[in-house]
Amino acid sequence: MILRHWQTARRLRAAGILGMNRRNVHYIGRYNDRRLYPLVDDKLRTKLLAEKHGIGTPSLRFTVRQQHEVTHLGERLRGVDEFVIKPAKGAGGKGIQVISGRRGERFLSGGEREFRLVDIQRHVTNTLAGLHSLAGTPDVTIFEDRIRLDPRFERFSYEGIPDIRVVVFRGYPVMAMLRLSTRASSGKANLHQGAVGVGLDIGSGRCAYAVQFDERIRQHPDTGVVLDEIDIPDWESLLELAARCQEMSGLGYLGADLVLDRDRGPQLLELNARPGLSVQIANGRGLVPRLEAIEALDRPHETAQARVAFAMEQFAVGA
Repeated sequence: MILRHWQTARRLRAAGILGMNRRNVHYIGRYNDRRLYPLVDDKLRTKLLAEKHGIGTPSLRFTVRQQHEVTHLGERLRGVDEFVIKPAKGAGGKGIQVISGRRGERFLSGGEREFRLVDIQRHVTNTLAGLHSLAGTPDVTIFEDRIRLDPRFERFSYEGIPDIRVVVFRGYPVMAMLRLSTRASSGKANLHQGAVGVGLDIGSGRCAYAVQFDERIRQHPDTGVVLDEIDIPDWESLLELAARCQEMSGLGYLGADLVLDRDRGPQLLELNARPGLSVQIANGRGLVPRLEAIEALDRPHETAQARVAFAMEQFAVGA
C-alpha cells in the first residue's frame, strides 16, 4: 500500500500536478498577502472594486444589510422580474438564488420552481444571519442583475449558466476550464457535485479535455452535445479581463470566475484567493510547469495584453 502510494505520488510529480501543500505554501502563502483577502472573500467589495477599475461585472441593484430592511423587499422588487440574490461572504455557490421571471405574484427560478415573497424574505433573513457565509458570521445580501446567457452556450449546459474559471499567476492566465451544470449537479456548476469540467486551451479557447466525476468524457451527459465542439468566443478579451484582476486585487495567485453575457460580453462573477486544484483534472495536465515558467521570467510583461499574448503562445496545446 505504501509503495503504491509512493509510486502514485511520483507519477503525479512527474506530470507536474500541483498538490494542496505546495499550492498553499509556495504559491498562496508566498504570493498572496493576507491583508488583501477581504477584497475577494467579500463579493460586494469585489464588485465595487471591479466597477472602480472598469472591469465588467453584473450590475448591483441594491443590498440588504439589516433585518428591518427585509420587510421592504416587496417594494424594492416591484416591477423587477429577473435578478440574482447572493451572500456577500458565501462560498461554493451556497446561498445563490437566481430569479428568472414571475408568474403573477410569485417568483420563478430554474426549472419553473416558484417562490413567494415570504420565501425570498426568509432566504434573505437566513443570509443576514450567516447561514451561507464562510465562517457563519453575519452577512450582507446582494441583489444584482441576472446574467443573460450568450446563445452560443445554450446547448452546452443543463439549466445553469456555464462559467469559466481562469487561474492567474502574477498576472498571467495559466490554465482555464469551463464548468457546465448537469442533472446530477442540480443545475450547479460545481465539479464535486457532478458538473462537467471542460479544460480549455489557453492558446485558442477550444476544448482540450473534459471530465465528469474525474472520468474523461466526450459528450455532455444530459444534452448529448459533443464537447470537442466548444470554442469560447471573445477568448482573448476574456483572458485580458482575468489578467487585469491581478492588478485590481494585488493577489499574485488567484482564480477568476467569469461568464459571457449575451449583451455585455465577458463579466467577472467573483475572485478566489485560494483557487481549487480541479482545473488540472479538467485539463488532464499539471499546473507546475506553467507556474515555474512564469517564475523563471527575468522581466514580467508590463500590460495585461502582453501577458495574455505570452500565455496564449507559451501554454497553447502542443506548444
